[in-house]
Amino acid sequence: MSADDDQDDDELAPGLRKIIHVDMDAFYASCEQRDDPSLRGQPVAVGGSAARGVVAAASYEARRFGVRSAMPSVTAARLCPNLIFRKARFDVYRAVSQQIRTIFHDYTPHVEPLSLDEAYLDVTDDLKGIGSATRIAELIRARIREETGGLTASAGVSYNKFLAKLASDQNKPDGICVIRPGEGVNFVAGLPVRRFHGVGPRGAEKMSKLGIETGADLAAKDIAFLRANFGSFADYLYRAARGIDLRRVKANRPRKSLGAERTFDRDLSSGPMLREALDNIIEIIWERIERAEAKGRTVTLKLKHSDFTTHTRAKSLSRPVADRREFTQIGHALLDEVLPLPQPIRLMGLTLSAMDGEKEVEERPDGQLSLL
Repeated sequence: MSADDDQDDDELAPGLRKIIHVDMDAFYASCEQRDDPSLRGQPVAVGGSAARGVVAAASYEARRFGVRSAMPSVTAARLCPNLIFRKARFDVYRAVSQQIRTIFHDYTPHVEPLSLDEAYLDVTDDLKGIGSATRIAELIRARIREETGGLTASAGVSYNKFLAKLASDQNKPDGICVIRPGEGVNFVAGLPVRRFHGVGPRGAEKMSKLGIETGADLAAKDIAFLRANFGSFADYLYRAARGIDLRRVKANRPRKSLGAERTFDRDLSSGPMLREALDNIIEIIWERIERAEAKGRTVTLKLKHSDFTTHTRAKSLSRPVADRREFTQIGHALLDEVLPLPQPIRLMGLTLSAMDGEKEVEERPDGQLSLL
């Protein structure tokens, strides 16, 4: 593992790939600080400041106060009284994202965007014949800084997607981490399980009660134990604890749905709190639906209970959902059908699917707000 080791990395075992995960640092907020010098060094949140507003992104200065994306704006303002709100300018973010993707495609055609500010690259056979994924990641980061007017990116380099994504978060902001073949198991072993994608605060708390604090603790549990305690999530946890990920980098993934889910800091059960949480999720989703000019006919509500069991309810129309008002009505109707809940929930999600005529849309599954 290394943050700045230039050792060549082209000796791979059969079947292993050279994967880079690039993640822009506080992308939306950094764009605002770049374009308005008075915001530099200030705590900035991108999103609505109204009572029902939600933080879409927060600068690192704001994060020091505990401000996070997907947080209600009123909570963010309470945590950071000097927080400066800026409305999202997705036309600007999309233009910068396109600049960045053009840089990626100079090195490989195998680019899988996860969001406007995040992507996987498979550089096993890079276009320039450089050979070293670490060197390519450094060149990409330097070009991003130069060509976008000072924006920074962090990168993770490894032999699969799971490890590359973990690595990109290791030395943020403006850092790089390399996990070479043979190092993945030890790297994962030392991480708190909260760093694993999909393990939220409540999941980490449940694991702690079971004696699982780190990747090493998780790897010590057999699959039967994990399935008994985590159901369908067990297989993912078993592989993750061993640094295993067989997924390929897929360019131009077809978009089948748009959605968002929130893992709550504490389990929720009351109707008013659940309805407010659903409204916050709807605000985030609908913004993306409008941006993509997407149309869908099915709305699905997802609830994960405190015991990790998951239930879904869906409603399908014979035509696309007309507008935000109808989308909101359907979402609330689905929630009302299951109230009162038999037990509290730790996660809620809402999805629009059965899409047609959609354009590309960017989503970020990043642990702050996981997008489906």
